[in-house]
Amino acid sequence: MDPTRAFVKSVKRVVVKVGTAVVTRSDGRLALGRLGALCEQLKELNTRGYEVILVTSGAVGLGRQRLRYRRLANSSFSDLQNPQYELDGKACAAVGQSSLMALYDIMFSQLDVTSSQLLVNDGFFRDTDFRKQLTDTVHSLLNLRVIPIFNENDAVSTRKAPYEDSSGIFWDNDSLAGLLALELKADLLVLLSDVEGLYSGPPSDPKSKLIHTYVKEKHQTEITFGDKSRLGRGGMTAKVNAAVCAAYSGTPVIITSGYTNDNIMRVLQGERIGTVFHKDAHVWTSIKEVTAHEMAVAARESSRKLQILNSEERRKILLDVADAIEENESMIRIENGADVADAEEAGYERSLISRLTLRPEKIASLVKSVRKLADMEEPIGQILKRTELADKLILEKISCPLGVLLVIFESRPDALVQIAALAIRSGNGLVLKGGKEAKRSNAALHKVITSAIPDKVGETLIGLVTSREAIPDLLKLDDVIDLVVPRGSNKLVSQIKDSTKIPVLGHSDGICHVYVDKAANIDVAKQIVRDAKTDYPAACNAMETLLVHKDLSGNKGLDELVAELQREGVQLYGGPRASALLKIAETKSFHTEYSSLACTIEIVDDVIAAINHIHENGSSHTDCIVTEDREVAETFLRQVDSAAVFHNASTRFCDGARFGLGAEVGISTSRIHARGPVGVEGLLTNRWLLRGTGQVVDGDRNVTYTHKELPVHA
Repeated sequence: MDPTRAFVKSVKRVVVKVGTAVVTRSDGRLALGRLGALCEQLKELNTRGYEVILVTSGAVGLGRQRLRYRRLANSSFSDLQNPQYELDGKACAAVGQSSLMALYDIMFSQLDVTSSQLLVNDGFFRDTDFRKQLTDTVHSLLNLRVIPIFNENDAVSTRKAPYEDSSGIFWDNDSLAGLLALELKADLLVLLSDVEGLYSGPPSDPKSKLIHTYVKEKHQTEITFGDKSRLGRGGMTAKVNAAVCAAYSGTPVIITSGYTNDNIMRVLQGERIGTVFHKDAHVWTSIKEVTAHEMAVAARESSRKLQILNSEERRKILLDVADAIEENESMIRIENGADVADAEEAGYERSLISRLTLRPEKIASLVKSVRKLADMEEPIGQILKRTELADKLILEKISCPLGVLLVIFESRPDALVQIAALAIRSGNGLVLKGGKEAKRSNAALHKVITSAIPDKVGETLIGLVTSREAIPDLLKLDDVIDLVVPRGSNKLVSQIKDSTKIPVLGHSDGICHVYVDKAANIDVAKQIVRDAKTDYPAACNAMETLLVHKDLSGNKGLDELVAELQREGVQLYGGPRASALLKIAETKSFHTEYSSLACTIEIVDDVIAAINHIHENGSSHTDCIVTEDREVAETFLRQVDSAAVFHNASTRFCDGARFGLGAEVGISTSRIHARGPVGVEGLLTNRWLLRGTGQVVDGDRNVTYTHKELPVHA
């Protein structure tokens, strides 16, 4: 949970205010979908034991829409030729109020929730007896699990201009909500708006940034507000005024979007959405917060400094990183041990704990891979192509970094080292977000690695995000971040792909197959199958499905393969044919990534059937054939459309280090840019340099194009 949202853990009584722009559509009609989602959230809060009070707008808009329809239905043709006169706002309020409450009553009744209506005017609050009676009534309703619904009684408002006059104890439903939050001693006030929160400028301006924490001393003079609400008489100015008043009187306030169906629930779960107003906000921000945008911008600036260095200077940084990891191995393992202990106590699966653990041999392997990267050929600034466009006009295509990478990974702290080393070697800036299970390990490794980066580049080259709530902000930074690499579960990768406009490189699943052909050497097949499944079951390149040619079921070959896996403790699930023959449980789905000592086995007719099965059920990651028939092997290698396809070799070889790439940021199943294990080359792009002597196009009248290929040289 974000520390600036920690107070929500103690919330019991919450006031929710929904504005006209949320309640109605742009054409003035009710937004039934949003109202339904609001009622469902309030019902859920009510069920969970929260005391919920609703302040709603929308009566005037609804009444106006109904009266306009009624007037149109009763008009003659001549009436329609005359200019329309403006409807009286108080009449609109009187008509709309009953309709609005009827709608709430119907929706809440469908959810088995009882609601009640309380209409108030600002003058009532001048009466001490009224205020006491109001409090008593609301307490009685809340004790009965009834949701009180408040609205200002605009129909009998004494203000001369109820949409402009801001005199009185409250002057709109935002200020009414703030007043009620204080009067009824609410623990939280949530103001639902038509935007995500308070921005540093107009929300439509791409340069405007969402302000997560409002600090009165800082933001009061910095922010320029836009227009008021398109339908109501409030707007963001009214919301901020009400929020400041309530927050600095003791009731925290969060302004967030009412257009998202679950934002109230997310607020109470402590997610970092919307803008929070709190009397202690100035204390929270006394230590400068580095926003996601600032971290990404700093990484880009540092990457440009890194690119200026010569090849030997960049190489030395990597060697210093390797030395620093070795020198701090004891500290790293202590921090990692604390993460592992917490994971074991929390009851995490063995596969996760295995990925989380940094054993001495794993650290030694990481150090070795960093040094191997340091000794690789310089990747930046390589001339890939030289062309003479015309006389003394030379075009060069050269390699260059992508820019800034955002890598989101789960419980694998070793990934942090690999990714950081690759970013340094390729000249890219980097923003990392690791899983909470490895927070101590990641912090320790990040500190060690950045300490080895010289001041002329800056430790901001590699940023580490520790809050999960920062991820949505990072995924919006398509103007700063150039590539997102998610490493983790199918759910993680899918969520990220659905949440960003930034290009995403990665794979959603690791459904890797081994097909054992009828011409396979069974001893070779047994060792490949055993290694592919048991060497590291949690890896994305581990075998998840074993396909066996039908002829092997009649010559004991299938039995030997099954026995080999069972000796290793592998739980087997069968497809329809295998489960019937072997008397094992049938798999629920061929598209299952077990990430443990379990796999699916199925019998197929031939290599074509195996290929079809892989295309239908695989994930285009890594697939293997075991056979001594070269023609069958070539058919498999040519036709299987996966990032890596092997013949007589374990799927576990699909790895950046084993491919000689030094390390990998991940394995991509994408068909654009990079595919398979992604090392330094996958983190580079190119740019064009043109060297001339004053040439101009001038309609191509005086240019003689030669387009002659020239030798490539540094």
